[in-house]
Amino acid sequence: MAVTTQKLTFADYLAYDDGSGIRYELVDGDLVPLGLGTGLHGAIAEFLTEQFKMAAQQASQPWTAKDMRIGLRSPRSTRWDTSRIPDVVVLPTAQWDAMRAKEAIIELTDPPPILVVEVVSDSTVATDYRAKHSEYSVLDIPEYWIVDPLKAQVTVGRLEAGRYDDEIFTGHNLVRCLVLPDLALTAQQVLSASLS
Repeated sequence: MAVTTQKLTFADYLAYDDGSGIRYELVDGDLVPLGLGTGLHGAIAEFLTEQFKMAAQQASQPWTAKDMRIGLRSPRSTRWDTSRIPDVVVLPTAQWDAMRAKEAIIELTDPPPILVVEVVSDSTVATDYRAKHSEYSVLDIPEYWIVDPLKAQVTVGRLEAGRYDDEIFTGHNLVRCLVLPDLALTAQQVLSASLS
């Protein structure tokens, strides 16, 4: 649900602070509040952030993962700006370090993140499966995970020729991650945010 009646530019969005502490995505110039999500939603994001960090370190990749802290400017084809805040972003550590003195936004001219994750909630089903699926592919993000506790599945989209080819994982199936191939998590472990 959008909360503004006047369209915002991207610069307006970066400067916007209504004092409420609510985080917003910008969608076609409208502010869209991000809900807190359930405790499980946050636990999944935190769990995956730690798992991606460990897997990158084990693979000697100079990457880090951040949960709900990085915005992605979106190339939606309208005259108004859009910026998304994924639940988890995996990116080069140097790219994260470069954000220390500026807004934590990956611009359209910046290299894309390596992997992004969205955790589905009742209010984000269409956005996560449709809008963001399309937007993230246009940004050339190599892998897009949709973790869906409602359907008890993890969908991994791998970028092929400009669009995602999706593979669905459930139960005790190992989730195949091409960018971190040694990551050994089952769909159930991801959905429960637990290694047991």
